[in-house]
Amino acid sequence: MTGTHPTFIEVFDTTLRDGGQTEGISYSVDDKLRIARKLDELGVAFIEGGWPGSNPKDALFFEQARKETWHTAKIVAFGATRRAKLKPEEDPSVRALVEAGTEVCAIFGKSSVLQVQEVLRTTLEENLKMIGETVAYLRAQGKRVIYDAEHFFDGFDQNADYALQCLGAANQGGAETLVLCDTNGGHLPWQVAATVQAVQKHFGPAVRVGIHLHDDSGCGVANSIAAIHAGAVHVQGTINGYGERCGNANLCVVIPNIELKLKLRALPEGGLARLHEVANFVAEVANVAPNDQMAYVGNSAFAHKAGVHVSAMQRHPDAYQHIDPKLVGNATRVVISELSGRANVVSKAGEPGFENIDAATSTKVVELIKAKEHEGFSYEAAEASAALLVRRLRPGYEPLFSLLDYRGMVSRHGDRHLAEATIKLKVRGHEVHTAAEGNGPVNAFDTALRKALLPLFPAVAEIQLTDYKVRILNGNTGTGAVTRVLIDWHDGGTRRWSTVGAGTNILDATWLALADGYEYALSAPVAATKESIA
Repeated sequence: MTGTHPTFIEVFDTTLRDGGQTEGISYSVDDKLRIARKLDELGVAFIEGGWPGSNPKDALFFEQARKETWHTAKIVAFGATRRAKLKPEEDPSVRALVEAGTEVCAIFGKSSVLQVQEVLRTTLEENLKMIGETVAYLRAQGKRVIYDAEHFFDGFDQNADYALQCLGAANQGGAETLVLCDTNGGHLPWQVAATVQAVQKHFGPAVRVGIHLHDDSGCGVANSIAAIHAGAVHVQGTINGYGERCGNANLCVVIPNIELKLKLRALPEGGLARLHEVANFVAEVANVAPNDQMAYVGNSAFAHKAGVHVSAMQRHPDAYQHIDPKLVGNATRVVISELSGRANVVSKAGEPGFENIDAATSTKVVELIKAKEHEGFSYEAAEASAALLVRRLRPGYEPLFSLLDYRGMVSRHGDRHLAEATIKLKVRGHEVHTAAEGNGPVNAFDTALRKALLPLFPAVAEIQLTDYKVRILNGNTGTGAVTRVLIDWHDGGTRRWSTVGAGTNILDATWLALADGYEYALSAPVAATKESIA
């Protein structure tokens, strides 16, 4: 790292703009505002809200954003340099940047000879004017300008002199930061570092260099860290690595690497500990399942499954963790599975269902889990079922209810589909017999079970099934394969839990997961969070 490197790195978040280009993600204006507020709370320096000249939704976002109070971040309007042969004030896209009303604008321009000649279909000289004149015009309108040098690394490889001239035009126009973009995402860390150093040597220490990297070679995070180590003072990326094609550099990994590995600052005091919360919030708003294996903030980032690992962790918390997960708002988890040892079970003492577990019981639990997983069960993501398994081994255990029999029927009459389920339970010494229809057999079973339990357990009304997953375990046996069912639940508040069932009969597997879900929720003595239960 250079001796003159500043201690604070600017974080420029483009989740709302570049992240919105992810296949399958479509933000509403309200979604964008909610995410922007959360990013402001996190403490990023810049939030790129969108391209106001490209669509009405982004224009409306900036209109709404002007009514908000932003505490740590500057809202940024994104756009392009003027089109060839137009003056900046004549270009509707450039005028839209001014009308967005933001203090800061980010504009991109071409840095590659190939891009200028083959994509823009203009001259190299005209492209330089497009860059310099657009930056100067926005500066004359009182805007701070961040210049994104699109395709810079490819352009530098093809014709370094011209790529540097493009940066020079933006610098002379008054851009405060020159951002080098690996738009195609194909470069490697040492290439990125060498190019950043070459740019700094050319312009000197007075020019601020930033970095914007895509993940097409799987190196978005590594390239970002290499660039910062080489002297970049501004980094762009997205929460959870969202972005077009393979995504952008993932700020949920870049930021902790900056703070915990490079020992530089990227967020205000206390911001880093909110990263796990922000990652999950953005995923929820974007309607994308969180990546449990994501470094630092994934729910499995500090999960321990192998018995040897857990035993070592009991002796020292750093045995199999490179940081304290609390630093990024995450938590250590111990996973129960067929690979577990007794240490896995003992280490969970105090968690719901594992209270006061002794050595003899923990040995029985491990043996039973291994036997059940041989049958097709899996407790890694179904800790509510694991807790019930422990509870059922204890002397004096009595279930809240037990199944006497059930019947399911699925039929079709013309275009009309019908699913019906009847269930007979024993609840507190009494037989309860109910029936219900549903839009499918699972819905019918769930509805019938709710009808049976609700009179005695009013809390059933708050319990919601949020996800239902089916996995075929031995597909080579065709329709006779073992089926595993995993169900996720919540109670409308903070409690979330997951249960599992397995068997060659998908309805039996579904019943086991449904029954566990209700019994756990109605008998659990404490409120559980998603982190500790599911």
